[in-house]
Formats: sequence, C-alpha cells, structure tokens
Amino acid sequence: MEYRIVLQRMEFRALHGCYELERKVGNRFTVDLEITACLGDVEQTVNYLTVYEVVSLQMRITQRTIERVAMNIIEAVYASFRQVRHVKCTVSKLAPPLGGKLEKVSVVLEK
Repeated sequence: MEYRIVLQRMEFRALHGCYELERKVGNRFTVDLEITACLGDVEQTVNYLTVYEVVSLQMRITQRTIERVAMNIIEAVYASFRQVRHVKCTVSKLAPPLGGKLEKVSVVLEK
C-alpha cells in the first residue's frame, strides 16, 4: 500500500538567482512537497521532520535557478528515504525582481 505526505508552504530566505544581487541580498521562497511512499512498519515511515530538514539544507545551498533547487530537493529526498516512490516539488520565488508587480514565479518538478 502507498501513502502520501504533503508539506505545504515551507518558507525560507535564500540566495538563489541568476543575478549577482539576488545571490548577495537573497529573497523569500516557498517549497511545497508531495511524497508518495510504500507503507511499511513504523521504522520505515517517512519522517516529515527529517523531510523538512532535508529541504532546509538544500535551500541553504545557493543555486542559479529554482529548477536546480527543486531537482536537488528531489534527489536528497530519494537519497534519504529508500521507500519513496514519487516526489513532486514546487519551488516558488516570492516577489521576483522582474520589473513589475508579480506575486511569485514557480517551477514544478516530479520524479
């Protein structure tokens, strides 16, 4: 049997971005994560505290694109939990510096 764990709107301050100023000043980001895993005994469950820590660690590693951030998060989740079957990760940059009013820009990756 499979089950899903969903972590929504985890918010971080990070230094991701193509522009040097973004990597110096930083911005606010949110991450939504949906994990599908095989249900086993309690020792094999996906601990969502550990998932949050995995995401937090990846958000501290500066990247030029949020696509790379999302891929790193997905790869780290798979590396941490062998029972994971599918991961959907949405990384959003809040108020991106695009020259106009915009709430956020997001990427969604699944593996």
